[in-house]
Amino acid sequence: MDNKSEWKKLAVIVAVFLGCFFLPVGRERFDGAIMESLHLVKWYAQEHVLLCLIPAFFIAGAIGVFVSQAAVMKYLGAKANKVLAYGVASVSGTILAVCSCTILPLFAGIYKMGAGLGPASAFLYSGPAINVLAIILTARILGKELGIARAVGAIVFSIVIGLAMHFIYRKEELEKANGQMGMPEPEVTRPLWQNAVFFAVMVGVLVFANWGASQQESGLWHSIHSAKWVVTGVLSAALAVILALWFAIPWWKIGVAVVPVVVLSLLLPIDGMWVMIPFTAGVMGLSWMTATQKGEPQEWFSATWTFAKQILPLLFFGVLVAGALLGRPGHEGLIPSQWVERAVGGNSLWANLFAAFAGAFMYFATLTEVPILQGLIGAGMGKGPALAMLLAGPALSLPNMLVIRSVMGTQKTIVFVTLVVVMATLSGLIYGAAF
Repeated sequence: MDNKSEWKKLAVIVAVFLGCFFLPVGRERFDGAIMESLHLVKWYAQEHVLLCLIPAFFIAGAIGVFVSQAAVMKYLGAKANKVLAYGVASVSGTILAVCSCTILPLFAGIYKMGAGLGPASAFLYSGPAINVLAIILTARILGKELGIARAVGAIVFSIVIGLAMHFIYRKEELEKANGQMGMPEPEVTRPLWQNAVFFAVMVGVLVFANWGASQQESGLWHSIHSAKWVVTGVLSAALAVILALWFAIPWWKIGVAVVPVVVLSLLLPIDGMWVMIPFTAGVMGLSWMTATQKGEPQEWFSATWTFAKQILPLLFFGVLVAGALLGRPGHEGLIPSQWVERAVGGNSLWANLFAAFAGAFMYFATLTEVPILQGLIGAGMGKGPALAMLLAGPALSLPNMLVIRSVMGTQKTIVFVTLVVVMATLSGLIYGAAF
């Protein structure tokens, strides 16, 4: 057996065998970690895939088909006006209010359409980091100083990280910009305002379908949450009309897709998991309409499916690994929570670095970082490490990193993650020393 490849295959087989032979099945922590990974992936599938990721995939697919490459480059390209490009990218989270995984299809869409690495990186960070409700919740529960520090830090972070990514890869970005200069202006199939309304409606469905519950029994946020499915339904009806009028999908197809959604909405309680049934019917109807209608709609579905194939498997694998290692809030994974609690006390360099690093690899669903940090602070976590985890955690996660790598490569992903962790650590040190 002289062939080196054969020896490698033998080594892999031996390694797998030894792993199976010494598998610690029956040990409480290992068995618990396996169950935690399954619990987390089940929760992720129920709470995020249908309501968050599927609309995001359709939006990303629409960006690839209905938004011209010239338009993306004009506002977010390597040679775009820097104030405009980074201004738009850095405040995107105030509109989207999505988690670190839901932002990925949108990031992949604009990056593949020609957005500069700097603005695209700023968008990637700011999308989940600058969530207005999360910042308000942070100020209310963890203190005004921490809430303000999180808001300012997230906005500044997105711009600085974007500029740093552009500077590090400036030669590559310059080549991209020079290559984009000679591209012809594409033919416009519909007015800009129509595309703007189309995207606004889809973003509205994404935002309102995921509108979080308020802790108070009254107020604007509570009122909007109470009416979220009515608003989502109205926006979905508007999308159906838009598809018929501006995208030439026959009315009979619209009717076939809409009727089951309306019937299910009337028969079933719009509460809890029941709401998934009419929402799923709507997703299936939209998929059928676009997949069977030649031209732009079929291209839209094809682009959407391409993003789903690329991103979903990596996300689910990442969630499984994250659940096994860290568990869910209040539940143990392979890594004991006491280790984390001991490592983030005080305001040392190590405490801030560990908090930023751990936050970067943990999976935080939208708004869950606040109660998690509340528990850690109660267990002795310092204020500096708390801010470091708030700045690194919501914007990154292990599933998120796996997908970013598939979009812009291993090296750029490592640089991006390193920038986030280092800046979060420094911010934690400064904040901890000041307060």
